[in-house]
Amino acid sequence: MKALARNTVAVMLLAGVGVALAQQQLLVRLPPRLQSLRQAAASSGPAALSLEFSRPMERSSVEAGSSLKPPIPFSLQGQSNPLLLLPQEGEQISGPLVLELAGRDRRGLALSGGRWRWDPRPHLLAVVPVNGGEQVQVRQHDGVWTALTPVWPSIPELEPIADGGGLGLVSRDLEANHQVWRLPISQENLVKLPASLQPVRAGSLQPFGGPPLRFAQLSSNRLGELLVQAAPRQPGNDQLVLWERAGGRSLLEIESSGPVALLPQGGELIVPEQEGLALRTLPPRPSQRQLLPGSRDLSSFCPVAGRALLVRHWPDFRRSLELVEPGQAPRSLWLGSEGLVASACSRSGERVWALLIEGVGQPSLTLLALNREGQVLQRRPLEGWELEPGTGLDYDPTGDRLLLALRPLLPVGVAGRSQAPQAQAALIDATSLELTLLGKPVRQVRWLVAG
Repeated sequence: MKALARNTVAVMLLAGVGVALAQQQLLVRLPPRLQSLRQAAASSGPAALSLEFSRPMERSSVEAGSSLKPPIPFSLQGQSNPLLLLPQEGEQISGPLVLELAGRDRRGLALSGGRWRWDPRPHLLAVVPVNGGEQVQVRQHDGVWTALTPVWPSIPELEPIADGGGLGLVSRDLEANHQVWRLPISQENLVKLPASLQPVRAGSLQPFGGPPLRFAQLSSNRLGELLVQAAPRQPGNDQLVLWERAGGRSLLEIESSGPVALLPQGGELIVPEQEGLALRTLPPRPSQRQLLPGSRDLSSFCPVAGRALLVRHWPDFRRSLELVEPGQAPRSLWLGSEGLVASACSRSGERVWALLIEGVGQPSLTLLALNREGQVLQRRPLEGWELEPGTGLDYDPTGDRLLLALRPLLPVGVAGRSQAPQAQAALIDATSLELTLLGKPVRQVRWLVAG
């Protein structure tokens, strides 16, 4: 009986091994599959897609067998799995693309491919004056404006979350009480054909809660985190809170002398201090602090991680625009006596745009295009316009265009902003600096990246 039992166990073990070997052989003979296709943060081009497969692929065959329509040159980065698809830097994307995937794995088996519709262009967000106050609206890709929020007396701040999954905003009531809100956003910018792309839709507003605030400032990163820097209405200490994507919150015990900003890639933040600008890590990383001394303000971030533009203030009241990169001293790109009101950059600072203002009464606005050596590539006077106070420049690499809110200058002798025409949403071609007005009255404008 014992021998029979041993033989039975042996037969069962051999049968199990046989089944496992048969399954393994079957899996080996099955064609490779695309397991995941998603929009990725692009730092070296106008857009990016992350591709994950069921087994390692022969990258050159995927690159040769795949295509984008309308035809756009692209490259694949990575060894075999996953791969990153990047349209060539400098290409302008003016509409949805169709992606066709094909290729072979390292055994020579053909990929079970497919076709996807992909629209990597950002959407234009705006705080719009309406009856009863202000409202956040989005411009869909067909040009139709859609309301995303209720109407409040005022919306002093709008912060698109850098992963494209929502936005943060600050509302103000008639008693000047401020409240912070988070609004999840639904985007469908990548679908398998024959499905259709869907417009941007708003989720349910999430209140930050707590007592009314005297003011609040927001910053975000690609991890979907929202930094809330706020001062309570009643006397008390200012708060610096990290509002996580999943809803959790962390109170940061960090003192600052000005607006604090999250680094786009996550994990760190820039803190203005009396001695200069400090780069500090966020929990759970070990606490570290690096200081850049001098009187400087953060102006804008570049798409490539670790690069940013700073405004430096000099004792003789001049200002300079500096490019900072990891491990290098700040590179001065521009120095002058004009006011530097906004900036933007492409990639790691290959191209930089600076908005200058000069004069009083009838100030003149000028847009400069610079390269990373500080050479002026182009100069565009924006005669008859001024930048809407509290707004800046936003760069869209997919369309190579700048977004800003411009207000017509008041005629000489006319006083009071109540008599001034409203600001309009404006687009500027980043290469030619040609200005296009959208004719939409706005208070603020920002890009919402495709997510």
